[in-house]
Order: sequence, then C-alpha cells, then structure tokens
Amino acid sequence: AVDLGTAGDFAILSKTGVSTTGVTSVTGGDIGTSPIAGSALTGFALTMDLVTNKFSTSGVLAAPFKLYAASYATPTPSELTTAVGDMETAFTDAAGRVDPKEVDLGAGDINGLTLSAGLYKWGSNVGFTDSLTFNGTSSDIWILQISGNLVVGSGASVILAGGAQAENIFWQISGATSFGTTSHMEGVFLSKTAIVFKTGSSLNGTALSQTAVTWDS
Repeated sequence: AVDLGTAGDFAILSKTGVSTTGVTSVTGGDIGTSPIAGSALTGFALTMDLVTNKFSTSGVLAAPFKLYAASYATPTPSELTTAVGDMETAFTDAAGRVDPKEVDLGAGDINGLTLSAGLYKWGSNVGFTDSLTFNGTSSDIWILQISGNLVVGSGASVILAGGAQAENIFWQISGATSFGTTSHMEGVFLSKTAIVFKTGSSLNGTALSQTAVTWDS
C-alpha cells in the first residue's frame, strides 16, 4: 500500500484551494487547503467556529467532519503543513514504485478492462468512456502510475469486484484529473495538478491535489 500519513484523514486536501459551484456533498472526511488561506475555500457558505477559530463547518460537509485552512488558528496551520507534506511524500512513493506488471496497457485507453492487483504504468494520458473494473480480494493493492492526464468520460464508472476496496486503489497522476459528468470513481487520487469533478460526478475515496480541487456542479 501507499502510506498517506495524516493526509489520509482528509476526503479532500489541496494546496491552492477547493471550490464548488453547485450542489456538492462530502461525507467521508475533512476538507483542507494549505498553504493557501481559507478564502480559497469557495462555494461552501462556511461557518467559522468562533470559539477556537481552528476550523469551519458547512452544509456541504457531513458531521462530524470539518474544513481547515492555513489561515485558521493554531495548531491548524502546522497540522496542515504536515498533511500536505505527507500527501507529497505519498505521491513520490507511488510514482517511484518499480517493476510494473503492465506498461502502457491499451495505449492509455483502458475502457472495459478488468485489472487484477498490481502496479500499472503509463507514459501517456489515460482514460475510459464506459467502465473499468478492479477485481481482487479485500487485501489486494493496485497502483496506477500515469505520467499524463486522467480523463474519465461522462457516465463512466469504476466497478469493484471480488472484494476489492477503494482504499487500496492508488491513482498517481502527474497531470490533471477530470471526472466526467455523472461519472463515478473509486480510490485514492494523488494528483500533481488539478482534480475536477464535472456536474453530477462522484468519488468513493480521497482526492489529494497539489494544486486545486473543483466541482462544476
């Protein structure tokens, strides 16, 4: 597996901001942004905790989870610095894995494929338009190294089979990540640049971006 450290406490973690323009729901963890300030959390109608100023809440984010930014009161800034460092370490770890079982599978077109556990590597953009299946046990691990962008088509979905778990699927993306309208994804996304959720798209997992995370809802 890839150790996420304290970044694993977040459903969404970003260095340059998290924004939503419509109906969004986050249920599986906290949202954080650092080193940028709380002003980069946009569209959430934030309610600051006036007792501590350490976190804010939003109707977008299910209780008991919270939103954190580098401009909030201590110890939030230092905790976010640690989490972002852990995110970057996890990205480097995933990118550095060697001996892939497949290289450039489908020349980047992975539509309709079923992936067994292991390391996969692409020197290109990767995408699928309909479905992608991960088939394995609950303890199996997948790491997908993508040197370009990941583009998920409108209405496309990831299917978990045989006990495969989203928390054990690590997508390491050196480019940008785009989830098409009404698509559904599974896994831990370690993206060097932006992660974009288009209208109606969903993720069971974690979005960790070294730039921004946006919802075009």
